[in-house]
Amino acid sequence: MTGLMVWRHPRPRGVAGRCIGRADVPVDPRKAKRLAHRIRRAARRDGAAREVWTSPLRRGADVGRWLARWGWLHHVDPRLSELDFGAWDGQAWDTIGAAEVDAWCAAFASHAPGGGESVTVLMARCAAFMSAHPDAWVVGHAGWINAAARVMRGLPPPSVASEWPAPVGYGVAWRASNSRGAESQ
Repeated sequence: MTGLMVWRHPRPRGVAGRCIGRADVPVDPRKAKRLAHRIRRAARRDGAAREVWTSPLRRGADVGRWLARWGWLHHVDPRLSELDFGAWDGQAWDTIGAAEVDAWCAAFASHAPGGGESVTVLMARCAAFMSAHPDAWVVGHAGWINAAARVMRGLPPPSVASEWPAPVGYGVAWRASNSRGAESQ
């Protein structure tokens, strides 16, 4: 089976109600190991190479480290990082001014929340990674997965936040097939 295969990282600890992008929050090691087992089983079933790519953030990289313990090649690539929320990152959503959030939602493609990066920049990172590694197995982040899905479908960055889909669940796989578009696993 060819195409990009992305698994969302396990649920991180202590993030309820907080804006989390590049904040390096921990995951329960048992959940990281459990997801690594699921990825390993799926790779065996699909005949995939024993190779995984993650962002440098612990919530994905911890899964990659488990796979590396079992003989997999683990690559870390900053292009796989979640959206950079700048000064908002790690803050409680209710402490971020409503006017700031509204400005981001109204110009979703181009506005860099908290002075971080725009969705357009995130999608460009996704496109660059996908071009270099079209058949990679990845442990990624919800925003990156949504951006990758838009890139795969040839869609532009959304102009308003309401055009952005809900995040995939923690530990859920998303496959972008080179021939058929995207499908959820």
